[in-house]
Amino acid sequence: MTAPGRRSSTFTRLLRHGFTDPSAAERLLDSAELSAVRNDPVLLEALGATADPDLALHGLVRLLEAQGDRELLDTVIAAKPLRDRLLGVLGASAALADHLARHPGDWHALVMYEPRDLHPGVEEFERGLAEATDPVSLRVAYRRCLLSIAARDVCGTTDLAQTAAELADLATATLRAALAIARAAAPDDAAVCQLAVIAMGKCGGHELNYVSDVDVIFVGEAADGADEGKAVRAATKLASHMMRICSETTVEGSIWPVDANLRPEGRNGPLVRTLSSHLAYYQRWAKTWEFQALLKARPVAGDAELGEDYIAALEPLVWKAAERENFVPDVQKMRRRVVENIPVTEIERELKLGPGGLRDVEFAVQLLQLVHGRSDASLRSGTTLDALQALAAGGYVGRGDAVQLDDAYRFLRSMEHRIQLYRLRRTHLVPEDEADLRRLGRSLGLRADPVAELTREWKRHTGAVRRLHEKLFYRPLLDAVAQLAPGEARLSPEAARERLVALGYADPASALRHLEALASGVSRKAAIQRTLLPVLLGWFADSADPDAGLLNFRKVSDALGKTPWYLRLLRDEGAAAENLARVLSAGRLAPDLLMRAPEAVALLGDGDGGGLETRSRAHLEQEILAAVGRADGAVQAVTAARGVRRRELFRTAAADIVGSYGTEAQPVEADQGALVDLVGGAVSDLTSATLAGALRAVVREGWGDTLPTRFAVIGMGRFGGHELGYGSDADVLFVHEPRGGVEEREASDAANKVVSEMRRLLQIPSADPPLLIDADLRPEGKSGPLVRSLKSYEAYYRRWSLGWEAQALLRAEPVAGDEELGRRFVELVDPLRYPTAGLGDDAVREIRRLKARMESERMPRGADPKLHTKLGPGGLSDVEWTVQLLQLRHGAEVAGLRTTRTRAALTAARTVGLLSEENAGILDEAWVLATRVRNAVMLVRGRAGDTFPSGARELAAVGRYLGYGPGHVGDMLDDYRRTARRARAVVDDLFYGG
Repeated sequence: MTAPGRRSSTFTRLLRHGFTDPSAAERLLDSAELSAVRNDPVLLEALGATADPDLALHGLVRLLEAQGDRELLDTVIAAKPLRDRLLGVLGASAALADHLARHPGDWHALVMYEPRDLHPGVEEFERGLAEATDPVSLRVAYRRCLLSIAARDVCGTTDLAQTAAELADLATATLRAALAIARAAAPDDAAVCQLAVIAMGKCGGHELNYVSDVDVIFVGEAADGADEGKAVRAATKLASHMMRICSETTVEGSIWPVDANLRPEGRNGPLVRTLSSHLAYYQRWAKTWEFQALLKARPVAGDAELGEDYIAALEPLVWKAAERENFVPDVQKMRRRVVENIPVTEIERELKLGPGGLRDVEFAVQLLQLVHGRSDASLRSGTTLDALQALAAGGYVGRGDAVQLDDAYRFLRSMEHRIQLYRLRRTHLVPEDEADLRRLGRSLGLRADPVAELTREWKRHTGAVRRLHEKLFYRPLLDAVAQLAPGEARLSPEAARERLVALGYADPASALRHLEALASGVSRKAAIQRTLLPVLLGWFADSADPDAGLLNFRKVSDALGKTPWYLRLLRDEGAAAENLARVLSAGRLAPDLLMRAPEAVALLGDGDGGGLETRSRAHLEQEILAAVGRADGAVQAVTAARGVRRRELFRTAAADIVGSYGTEAQPVEADQGALVDLVGGAVSDLTSATLAGALRAVVREGWGDTLPTRFAVIGMGRFGGHELGYGSDADVLFVHEPRGGVEEREASDAANKVVSEMRRLLQIPSADPPLLIDADLRPEGKSGPLVRSLKSYEAYYRRWSLGWEAQALLRAEPVAGDEELGRRFVELVDPLRYPTAGLGDDAVREIRRLKARMESERMPRGADPKLHTKLGPGGLSDVEWTVQLLQLRHGAEVAGLRTTRTRAALTAARTVGLLSEENAGILDEAWVLATRVRNAVMLVRGRAGDTFPSGARELAAVGRYLGYGPGHVGDMLDDYRRTARRARAVVDDLFYGG
């Protein structure tokens, strides 16, 4: 008897053998079924060798209880092969333990003597299912066959590939048996038709999971002399019945769902088609992903000759898919893996769809097969691992990369198998419970610390896939041009061009020349480029213009290649390389700004995003004024100010692009309004600081420290509203006030000279973009004086001011020069723009008349009004004039409306009830979208525009900036029209009808 508080020796032995609940195990060993062998070391050793000793022991006791005699126990103790198989299955699968408890005689299926029993094929499984005559008996026979597959798997008799092939062979035999049952139930239907079952997906690829949908396509033809329509209907009945036999739940559960949704037109298409109907669909309507799916097509059941005819007819189309017109955008869409439907809490546990998961490997292999399989028949395998091996043998994939991917794929698929085997449930999620992780780790041979070792290996393999699945496409291209490994199989020039075209490069010959220039040779620089380029090329290919991205990268590298920090920055800071790739391939503006001073690439290198954080106006003004102070003369001073402006424009554009495209480190900015505010605020602040610097430089050169007159610059239009875009002119008014003792003429002459010189210096042709100053909103427009004194403004506005001028002054805000003078100018115009009595009916009618005239007269000839972001219905002008009418009417009484910013005024109007929540939201959405389109056009084309570009590639680039993937340009235009149409309806109600 064991002393109180002391554990028995059995308890300790059980712990040592891997039991987690030794007390329960002791009770089971003391049961009548096992009491005779409770201390048998052979049994304990065998149980301890399983994935879950507790589960194995519990399953064994249940089986012995159901068996009712000693034959099984005696055989288990005496025969090691059976002992290992049976206990291995019981320790890995609660579902198969349940099956054995219900059908105890099936343990005999684990007694294998013949070589064919160790590696069965379709014929052996057909014999195992031969006696099944109904869905219930078919399920029992299926589980019996599954027992033998699982036993070979958990004991290591078969590897991952062999196990997956056996599961596919068992599925083939099962489909044949189910079809036979369906035929027997409807002999008249069977007599009038031929039906072939084509396996797709993992079953077709001979690499099935334990529990998976079995994807199929059905082909039907009329039997001799039968009517085709009647035959197709009969074949449809047989196919439907066959699917139900496999899928429906009975007292013995189900087998697996049979999924026919890969057929032409998916679930909306007929279940069964004739061969000619299939062929017509694939010739005219099929999408690229459908040809990708056909890579795995394999006849498995029904009429064998019809099945082979199907493959023979469609196979040539599969290998021509890469020549199709939409192949490149389709591939880009497919490469942007869809994970949005995976819950955030599950994505890191997803073995199939998660980052670095099975889908990454499978997609990469299939894409390379489609590109190169048309000219190399050795690549035409439906099995992922066989195809990967063939790709490596042909030089289409680097051998080292292929070995790593093979290892990772085998490990991840083995994890998937063991997870599914436990409950025989379809899942791709790694469990969270520690007991489940322990069982999973032990089943894979990780015994020292199963949970920690499993997690480490799993993360190692997914990390390898994440690193390699992009490089897989591009590293062989570099090997082909660098030619550093003599004797190694490598891509031919034609294969390299094919691959680049398939991945979106329009000029593969030039791309290969760029790669050769960047990566050839044995220098340290070339070696680092060969490390960087496989990933960079993938990021370029994810853009609308990969060729421009690669060309721009070569230009930057040529300019900075000898700079020690450049390649180190890209290699060591992950954010820098991806940010650079996005910026270089998003359009012309940002690369042009960067090429003028390539050292600005350093701004992309701060991994936490700080390098792209826009700077405040005070910070910018301080830097520019300091540079002006150090300069020798006004020209040099303004050149320095413009240099800062160029650099900061690049910073803003880069931040905008990264926020719009998103990167691995920084997701896409969900709030589009925030990106608009970022650009508008940053560019406006930068323009203010640049004007302040130019003003300081001109005054210092001409008058020393003090100008004879106080001088201020008033921002107008988008500038005053903090809403400047990349291509906006700076709308301004200039105001001055003579200092004490200075004559009016002297002061006026000085002010005019300042303005003239500022405008000249800011537009001198140079490497930096010009800053154009537009003063056309001044009193009397172009006919009036360029600069006025404050008293002159006061006199003009008192006597001559027109309604449009009061409206324009809603945007007036001091931006540079004498702060006190600027403040007094604002005080002067406030009563004008926020009239105490609001607007009279005549004034409202005049504003509406001007707006209508502008719409009809200023729309460019030939432009589509519905897509014109400024003057079109629901565009910027519509929204801004509506907001400004509210400001003119109610600004005197509503403090929140006294702002120069459109979105802030919208918010204020909504807050006090002048606008409904819905209408304010509609107007804001339209204004933000129109502004984003204008910013996108400038970023893409390098010049301003108010409508969508006409060129396909530029239009696609605008779409990518706005969040539309490849092939969705039509959706972008439709969404813009719809948004603008809704906004125009609100404008019609509030502006014209209110």
